[in-house]
Amino acid sequence: MSTPTPPLPQAVLWDLDGTLIDSEPLWMAAEASLMAEFGIEWTHEDAMSLVGNALPVSAEIMRSHGVPLENRQVIDRLIGEVMAGLRREVPWRAGARELLVSLQQAGVPQALVTMSEAVMAEAVVQGLGFDPFSVRITGDVVRNGKPHPEPYLTAVTQLEESHGPLDPQRVVAVEDSRPGTASAMAAGLVTVAVPLHVPLEPNPGLHLLKDLDGVTPQDLARIVAQDDALRAGE
Repeated sequence: MSTPTPPLPQAVLWDLDGTLIDSEPLWMAAEASLMAEFGIEWTHEDAMSLVGNALPVSAEIMRSHGVPLENRQVIDRLIGEVMAGLRREVPWRAGARELLVSLQQAGVPQALVTMSEAVMAEAVVQGLGFDPFSVRITGDVVRNGKPHPEPYLTAVTQLEESHGPLDPQRVVAVEDSRPGTASAMAAGLVTVAVPLHVPLEPNPGLHLLKDLDGVTPQDLARIVAQDDALRAGE
């Protein structure tokens, strides 16, 4: 007897930087350039410590190292350099665009939940050539950034306005960083991680994948079913 195919997720919520696109090298280059402008030492470890942070948090850390600019000025400088890189080429992660398309074709609602600002989210969607996101939650529209659950909780609430009630235990979040996975898990979502620049440790309830290459909506359905089984065994 064949095993029944589990139902598809009710929705899939996506991080942007490091998850859909490999933009972290652009952010790191922008940070290094800004620090060098003021003669401030900035190590690779310093750069890695900012991965996944909300932009105001990263800006405050850079200011604590001696950057003589206001938070908003730091953010604008970083975004300007990263946007210039994205205009040259959007560095999609393997399998990301294909999974976005497959989920859209399967009728699964999708949302973008990123700590980048709206202008960057728009640039990436333009590079994609179509908009699969019913909702976009960006770092400039939330009070509390990741790792706080507010970004993901806000996305679920807004999706429910157009798609009806959602069960968080049937909603998948796809992330790459510690702040991002912490945010999604705190929101009660099924959390899939595809770490890239910063390794993630195994964690109960965190589903680690090497990347998105070859991942299908049915694979995400099986992960939701695995999550159900893990909770049932608690």
